[in-house]
Amino acid sequence: VMALYTVLILALLLWHGGLDRAAWMSTFGSEPFRLATFIFMVALLWHAWVGVRNIAMDYVKPVAVRLAVQVAVIVLLVGYAGWTIRVLWGSH
Repeated sequence: VMALYTVLILALLLWHGGLDRAAWMSTFGSEPFRLATFIFMVALLWHAWVGVRNIAMDYVKPVAVRLAVQVAVIVLLVGYAGWTIRVLWGSH
C-alpha cells in the first residue's frame, strides 16, 4: 500500500512537473485521493506499531515497562490517526 501510494505521488509530481499550492489543494480536494492518503497513513501507522512493538518485545525486558511503552505508542498512533482525519476531512 505504501509503495503504491509513493508511486502515485511520484507520478503526480512528474505529470504536473511539480506541484504548486493550487494543484496540491486541487489534488487533496478529491475524495478518492483523500481516501488513498488515509489508507496510506493507516498502513504507515500499522508499520510503525509493528516495528515499535517488535523492538519493545526484544529489548524492554520488564513487563510493566514494556506494557507502558506499548500503551504510550498506541495512544500516540491513535492520536496521529485522528490528526490525519482532521487534516484530510476537517474544515479548510
